[in-house]
Amino acid sequence: MANSSSALPLKDRVAIVTGASRGGGRGIAIELGAAGATVIVTGRSTRREPAPAYGRILSLSGLPAVPGSIDETADEVGRAGGRGIALSCDHTREEEVADLFARVHREHGRLDVLVNNAWGGHETFDGVFDAPFWERPMSHWDSMFDRGVRNHLLASRHAAPIMVRQHRGLIVTTTFWDRDRYMRGNLFYDLAKAAMNRLAFGMAQELRPHGVASLAVSPGWMRTEFVLAGHHTDEAHWHERPALARTESPRYLGRAVAALAADPQVLGKSGAVLRVGDLAQAYGFTDVDGRQVPPFELETGDDPA
Repeated sequence: MANSSSALPLKDRVAIVTGASRGGGRGIAIELGAAGATVIVTGRSTRREPAPAYGRILSLSGLPAVPGSIDETADEVGRAGGRGIALSCDHTREEEVADLFARVHREHGRLDVLVNNAWGGHETFDGVFDAPFWERPMSHWDSMFDRGVRNHLLASRHAAPIMVRQHRGLIVTTTFWDRDRYMRGNLFYDLAKAAMNRLAFGMAQELRPHGVASLAVSPGWMRTEFVLAGHHTDEAHWHERPALARTESPRYLGRAVAALAADPQVLGKSGAVLRVGDLAQAYGFTDVDGRQVPPFELETGDDPA
């Protein structure tokens, strides 16, 4: 997105993106900034102290430390043309979430967009992509529901009163969805994402009379920092890995969210689960490499996490 004054559809808008140190959250924050927004970047990883509980996935990925931080993402938002503000928040702690939204409302007087992206699933990632549910540990439930679905509901509970008073706003839930196909071999993940989809739908029913939209957005297989590390490559060389041919950058998801946030008719989409590839066709945007990546569709053995 260009950052000239005529191409800043989100100028003067305030957005919160949770879990934005890396991955999809980072891509969303940057693209909202490119559209002119003030973006509150939240999460646990700061320059001084990375988030804990990532030991297993770091070992499997061969990374020496957790990549990214809210401070780095906020800097990227600024370079993209917006205003990035890093605020540390553990989204599993209700008092910290309450303080976050109170501070944003106090200092900015408004909240136009909340993107629920904080996700605990990586904390228990064990490298197993396909296993029957009876062989998977219950720790996956804790990380994906107690530190995933609950995070989204908790943030939404604090955003909703602000948006209802404004009679406008947008809550976006990042999810995964392929027309209700089953994520075979990963029941916990499938259940968590289905719960997020229903959360977005349910909130939409109660928010619509107040002019507030709620919807879920489903990216395809993103080239996050962990995915790239797992394939022993980086963003500059991923084309050399045939296994990554169907992937998309986190900025593709970000452009989808920015397009929705700038759409004056977004309330008409409230309650829906929308795939990034479909939104690219509808709004006419591309990924960072100029491709319009089609909607992701499951094949046997796929895991777009």
